[in-house]
Amino acid sequence: MTTYKEIKGTQIEVLSSDPSNPVEGQVWYNSTSNVLKGQAATSVGSWATVNSLNSGRNALTGVGIATAALAAGGYVTADSALVESWNGSNWTEVNDLAQNRRSSGAAGTYTASIVFAGIKPGDTVLSLTESWNGSNWTEVNDLGTARRGCGGNGTNTAALCSGGNTYPGGNIDSVESWNGSNWTEVNDLNSVRNDTTAIGTNTAALCFGGAPAGYGRTELWNGTNWTEVNDLNTNRQSAAGAGTSTSGLCFGGYAPPPGNQTANAESWNGTNWTEENNLNTARGSFAGAGTSSSALGFGGSPQLSATELWTGAGASVTRTFTDS
Repeated sequence: MTTYKEIKGTQIEVLSSDPSNPVEGQVWYNSTSNVLKGQAATSVGSWATVNSLNSGRNALTGVGIATAALAAGGYVTADSALVESWNGSNWTEVNDLAQNRRSSGAAGTYTASIVFAGIKPGDTVLSLTESWNGSNWTEVNDLGTARRGCGGNGTNTAALCSGGNTYPGGNIDSVESWNGSNWTEVNDLNSVRNDTTAIGTNTAALCFGGAPAGYGRTELWNGTNWTEVNDLNTNRQSAAGAGTSTSGLCFGGYAPPPGNQTANAESWNGTNWTEENNLNTARGSFAGAGTSSSALGFGGSPQLSATELWTGAGASVTRTFTDS
């Protein structure tokens, strides 16, 4: 019988604890738990529940990656200025926004981001933009058009604000580009929409979903123009998103009829949307951060604090071997 050493050229390691950075194909015996373990790649993506926000809320916005994110604003018992930072394990309250707001857009990272637009107490839509330096928020130049429910993507020096609603006016197709100092109107979306989701950069973006009627429409931005591409499989609005214009993720939201929260998740490969494993908790009006292979979803209606972590297919995971 061929042995593991003959196949791999090494013996199975005996360790008192699991290695901190195992590589795919590595096998070891954990002498503390008395089990044989190995490192493998996931075959399908899945969501796992992780530590919750300190303050449950909906209509919040988020930026960052799955191990370093920000959750800003939203509705708690009223429109809020609360901000929390995620370090990959826990949420910690940090300095508040200058303006209480919900249904805002955002772009950037957990140490360098902007939050813009939204609606404040009294149901007044905002053009106000705030910049985060990792410690404090500073007011910077306003959007040209005040709005709520816009898509936000990019960085704190190169961002896009797409669509939204000028309440008590209607839904709009207006798009503005941020250069780190000022907002400039650029070419409009092809479809008027509100409560939309956007991912990518300010020169290569994807905008999808939205109202009215829970759009599945998807548009691709090349830095100059928007082009309609293949629709989502599940029409929705107020979903969360992560990733880029060629490798993205859409999850949750409200599917028709209005008020029907969904747990559905879909991945984008640059051409088509493909169904993925669902969130553990159906939710809308929440926030996302990260990439198509490692994403975070947090908050949602009604005032959820639950946070979920997405691990995409092909990610490295530790498996325990059994004799059954």
